[in-house]
Formats: sequence, structure tokens, C-alpha cells
Amino acid sequence: MVIRTDQAPNERQLAIITQQLGRAPRGIEAVAATDDHGTPLVLRMAPIVDGKPFPTLYWLCSDLLKIEISRIEAVGVIKSLEQRLQEEPEFLEAYQQSHRDYVKARWAYMSDVQRDEVTKLGYSDVLTERGVGGISNWQQVRCLHTQYAHHLCGNNVIGQWMDEHYNVQDCLS
Repeated sequence: MVIRTDQAPNERQLAIITQQLGRAPRGIEAVAATDDHGTPLVLRMAPIVDGKPFPTLYWLCSDLLKIEISRIEAVGVIKSLEQRLQEEPEFLEAYQQSHRDYVKARWAYMSDVQRDEVTKLGYSDVLTERGVGGISNWQQVRCLHTQYAHHLCGNNVIGQWMDEHYNVQDCLS
């Protein structure tokens, strides 16, 4: 079961995140989703990390989900999804709405200080024009991991499709 939390990580969660990433985490603002044991699944990231834009708002950190989604990517799903985006205007519109929702959420989470820093550093365009996972072309699918992370924390048509066709969340059981 996925629980949306959006809370600062506790010490136990930081240790798990460090193990999941294989390094000390940087730029984490919150644990955005956990399983029912409190294990982090998705992190909400800062818009600027080490002075550079970090357009990935939601970062999938769960080892189980990363493995499951990598299996799905390996069978060529991204190409078939991109083909569907070209052939089905309603699916394309829903996908582009997912990107708009992502950009809106990214800006909504920013503090006034962060917005000022983004503007001062000249990264406003990057963080308003790039969608899920920092992708600039909203007719392509770059990474199912970032799509799924957004799905667990917001409204993402690709993540919904993955659960409908591959039951991704079942790997957490």
C-alpha cells in the first residue's frame, strides 16, 4: 500500500534512502510517499541542488519499484507508449496535462526564497518548460521511473497505465 506523506525524512528513513541511493542524499525536501511500513518510495526534491536546476520534483527511490519498472522498460514499452501518444489525441492531452500538473506542483512547493533563487540564477524557463523528470518534449516518454514517481504523488496518465497493465504496485506486497 502506498501512503502519501510529504514529510521530512526521519533518521530511519534517511538511512534507508542512503542505502537505496548508494550515497548520502542531497536535495531532499520531503519523503513524498512510503509503503505501509514507512519505507520511502518517492522523494520530493528541491528545485536547486548544488546551485544547479533539479527539474525532477519526484524521485523514485524504492529498490523494488525501480527493478519492476526497469523490467517494463526493457520490453520496449516506451516506444509503444510514444506511438500511442502520436495516434491518440486524448492520450496525448492527458499526458501533457500530467506534465502541466507536475510543473504546477513544482512551483507550488517552492518557497518565495527558492523562487527568487531560481529567477536570480536564470532557471525559471527550465523549471516552467520542463515536465516530468525534466523532459522538454512533452510528446516523448523519457523514463518510466519518473512517470511512476509522479503517479504515486499526483496525477500521471503513464503511471496509471503502468498500474492498469502491469500491476506495478503489487511488487510492494
